[in-house]
Amino acid sequence: MHFDYNKLLGKMKEKQINQETLAHKINNSPATLSLKLNNKARFKQSEISTICEILDISSNEIGEYFFSY
Repeated sequence: MHFDYNKLLGKMKEKQINQETLAHKINNSPATLSLKLNNKARFKQSEISTICEILDISSNEIGEYFFSY
C-alpha cells in the first residue's frame, strides 16, 4: 500500500520548511524522512503529531496529508 504525500510536500513548501529541517524537528535523519515520503518506511504516530504541529495541520486533516492513496 502506497500513500500519496504530495499534499504534505506542498504544505512543507507553503510553510517554507525543507525536508532536512523537518527531519531534524522529528528526530529523523534527512535520509530516513526521505524513505518515509517515498513509501519505503512508515511514519510513527508521534512523528505525524509533531509534523501536524509544525505545519499547522488540524487533526481532521491528518487523513488528507498522511493516508491518501
